[in-house]
Amino acid sequence: MARHSLGARLGRVTVAVAAGVAAVAGSYAAVGGSPAFVAAPVANATVTLAPAALVTFAITALGDLGSRLAYWTGLAATAAVVGGVFAAARTVAGRRAQSRPLAVPVAGVAAVGLVAAALSGSLASTVGATAGVALLSAVAALGDGGTHARATDGSRRAVLSGAVAVAGSVLVFGWRRAFAATDGDGGGDGDDREPLPDDVADRLAAAEAKSLDVDALEPLVSDEFYRVDIASVPPDPSREDWSLRIHGAVGEETTYTFDDVDAMEHEHRFETLRCVGESLNGRKMDTALWTGVPLMDLLDSADLRGDYVMLRAADGFYEEFPVDALVDGFLAVGMNGRALPRGHGAPARALIPGHWGEINVKWLTEIEILDEPATGYWEERGWHGTGPVNTVAKLWVENRLDSEDRQSPESEASETSRTAGDGGGRIEVAGAAYAGTRGIERVEVSTDGGETWADAALSEPLPGDDVWRQWVYRYDPPEGDHEVVVRATDGHGTLQPREEKDAYPSGPSGWVSRTIEP
Repeated sequence: MARHSLGARLGRVTVAVAAGVAAVAGSYAAVGGSPAFVAAPVANATVTLAPAALVTFAITALGDLGSRLAYWTGLAATAAVVGGVFAAARTVAGRRAQSRPLAVPVAGVAAVGLVAAALSGSLASTVGATAGVALLSAVAALGDGGTHARATDGSRRAVLSGAVAVAGSVLVFGWRRAFAATDGDGGGDGDDREPLPDDVADRLAAAEAKSLDVDALEPLVSDEFYRVDIASVPPDPSREDWSLRIHGAVGEETTYTFDDVDAMEHEHRFETLRCVGESLNGRKMDTALWTGVPLMDLLDSADLRGDYVMLRAADGFYEEFPVDALVDGFLAVGMNGRALPRGHGAPARALIPGHWGEINVKWLTEIEILDEPATGYWEERGWHGTGPVNTVAKLWVENRLDSEDRQSPESEASETSRTAGDGGGRIEVAGAAYAGTRGIERVEVSTDGGETWADAALSEPLPGDDVWRQWVYRYDPPEGDHEVVVRATDGHGTLQPREEKDAYPSGPSGWVSRTIEP
């Protein structure tokens, strides 16, 4: 009897866990990774409610893995809560309605529906979650076995139903992610298959022509733009419902709708963004062609009367900085000729040239002008990334050249040809350099650990003040291992600091180096 009782309990726990997984998978099948996803509020809370020290560790030590772990932790927590509610409802129903066999599964499904509705606020998400659990309950009913079945048989069937639920969930998540990939990351407005506007196509073609032809080096307009959010599941406000409120220390409070912004004359700007939390030679630095309107076109009528500004977003993010930084600010509604993607702040985001990525607030909904300084989201967690971005030269590419090239490194450094050239036994190193609105004047490379230096060849600058440049350098390697070091000089003639500092709290800095084997 004891073994049978243990087996029955194991079966019930397995069914409860499987029910939670089935509910999460059913909701995801119905609404995907939208804010209506039943696990969205829990997944987002794993970040916003986490201790500051834990968040800093995840950013600096785990990087993108930390974000994925937070997301899957939220899914697991949601499944656990839903499964617990499912099991509790079935237990209560079993005690009160022993003569009505359908009461138990119906109670479990109904309880899950109530929880899903409370978490998602979406009919489609609730239906998806309850459908997943209803299907699971139908399979699990075989494991209940009735009074004439052995408990061990029931537990085996329960384990089988759990395995089916998990396998089905994996298929659902894979299918939805594949579907999302074919759909792109658009904001839901416009068709990515439509031809690009001529003025955008011309600018992008010119940027491609200026990109250095170096194998494995990302072009001047990034193929994939990095993302960092406080929400594991980002918001998805529609253009019809979006508005931007300008208030606080202003002469006149103003609100703009998307139609108001859309009716204004739009500009196209190349802008580079860099994440304050990236590693020194990390990849969270990218460039795009943004479409939108200058922020001052929206702010002038409000009559600003404060010295500070707080930007607020639909995902609850907020960041404060001096109001003077808004003078060259931009409200972006498009990216690389398409509607601004959801993952990059659709329908509108702020771009504040020359500053760390954190104050380029996505899903912008409010601009509050302040009389006194306040504390932003990341500053409350110990970061100080609202100042101008640090100068950096990244060493991203190391190529071995095949055929003979008799040009010297010095002659190569002086040319700006797009062709990589050939080199018998030569080494090609390359990357990108960025200094915010100060621009990049020079990149130098040392192949002997910093003893001697030579100029790298730079890509022609893109139009705009806040853009990166590519660099490339080719040389005949010495015998044995050697250390390659790169450093940049900004447009003001200031050499980037040599001392290496971690990202926390004010962004990484230092010279990038790499040991290369011949």
